[in-house]
Amino acid sequence: MQYKIRQQRLRDALDQSGLDALLLTHLPNVRYLCGFTGSAAALLITADKAFFFTDGRYTTQAKDEVEGSRLVTGRKGPLALLVDWMKANLRSRKPMRLGIEAGHVTVAEHRQLTATLPKSVRLRPSPPLVEQMRMVKDAEEISQIRRAALLGCRLFDGALKTIRPGVKETEVAAAMGYAATQAGAEGMSFDTIIAAGPRSALPHGRASSQPIPPDGFVVCDFGVILAGYCSDMTRTLYVGSPGAEARSIYGAVLEAQQAAVEAIKPGRSVGDVDYAARKVLQKNTLARYFTHSTGHGVGLEIHEAPRLAAGQREILKPGMVVTVEPGAYIPHKWGVRIEDMVVVTEAGCEVLTPTGKQLIAV
Repeated sequence: MQYKIRQQRLRDALDQSGLDALLLTHLPNVRYLCGFTGSAAALLITADKAFFFTDGRYTTQAKDEVEGSRLVTGRKGPLALLVDWMKANLRSRKPMRLGIEAGHVTVAEHRQLTATLPKSVRLRPSPPLVEQMRMVKDAEEISQIRRAALLGCRLFDGALKTIRPGVKETEVAAAMGYAATQAGAEGMSFDTIIAAGPRSALPHGRASSQPIPPDGFVVCDFGVILAGYCSDMTRTLYVGSPGAEARSIYGAVLEAQQAAVEAIKPGRSVGDVDYAARKVLQKNTLARYFTHSTGHGVGLEIHEAPRLAAGQREILKPGMVVTVEPGAYIPHKWGVRIEDMVVVTEAGCEVLTPTGKQLIAV
């Protein structure tokens, strides 16, 4: 990964934001900028250097992983080490505008920094500069995400052999998790959703101990983490023999999903993609049953910018990786969601989850 290049891009953004330095504590952002994968860290980016802080548990790991940054380790926590370092190294009394990640710093951490940092350091809330950088993936990131997506596709092939009437939803999810680990994944990128029968109408119906009923939809929403990068996909199948009504709602959601995928092109707004899906569902009198956004970015985190939703104005750029996942959920009856991951290309987009989307009955 090109950590030094990323750090320099961030410095350019800092200058434009009126900040002298930026303190990062959100671990995915820290990893993105220097490569550290542990659970306790702070990263200080200044106009010309980067300093990485962690406690003694991670001294060896930091030496192996961290790139482009000077290491500061000790027995204290990362923020306490940062404060001590700044007290010892800030010689100038000139005010320093230190940005902090407004969306991630807790009230307690803010109070700690305010009370202990040198008086010349003035904390300023920073816009999500790193998150904005992370929206556009480089070639290496896209390669990692593609591998994770293909592994997810293989998990669904295995799940088709497990999903049967009477099998508990948790059994299906556990089998998929075990298969993912066996295939080299670090874990699942979120709690696997296996929602059968009336529970398929719950958009985030995590796998429960409920047995799969003998008739109805089963929503399977899952993803893996591979080399730090997440995948995300959803397929909905039918247990039993789907009737005309079931085929109709499935067909409408599939049409909406395909329309949204076709709308993804560089220069289009994310709101346009959302509208493309909703327009199809409106035509099929299902729009009121589509209760969430059409998609979201995916990368080091399962939910990243941009958000594909009504009113959102972010412009799609080549290298963005997003999900496309419209659905329709009729309470206490059934639900259908179909989701792909796609990468925006110079000409349109590439679907990263090639598993077929025809209605499967088991």
